[in-house]
Amino acid sequence: MTVSAGPHGLMLCDDLIFFSRVSGAARAAGLTVRMVRTPADLLATARVAAPGGVILDVHNPGLDLPGLLAELKAACEVMPRVTAYGSHVEADVLRAARQAGCDRVLPRSQFVKELEGQIGSWLGS
Repeated sequence: MTVSAGPHGLMLCDDLIFFSRVSGAARAAGLTVRMVRTPADLLATARVAAPGGVILDVHNPGLDLPGLLAELKAACEVMPRVTAYGSHVEADVLRAARQAGCDRVLPRSQFVKELEGQIGSWLGS
């Protein structure tokens, strides 16, 4: 088995403070996660070194989730686990993320609650 020199996971979000919380939980679990701000950056980074997992904010501007997942699958030899989170008041957006093919879709509050215990499975380790 070859180990990629890239991060264990990628996180598509534009909230640096929230990312640092996720990054800290990953670091505590012995993992690395890299923040990307756009779907194009996510795909470019995944093509260089396929991540074990992708965490994404469903409210990322300009996000076409079904298109992104299809491109991610084409870009990676093994499709990474995809965990999505978003506002609990926008149930339709979360439902659409499930229908698009995300492995886990959580309201942000539940994502935070499960973060330390689940980060390893979210990043595919």
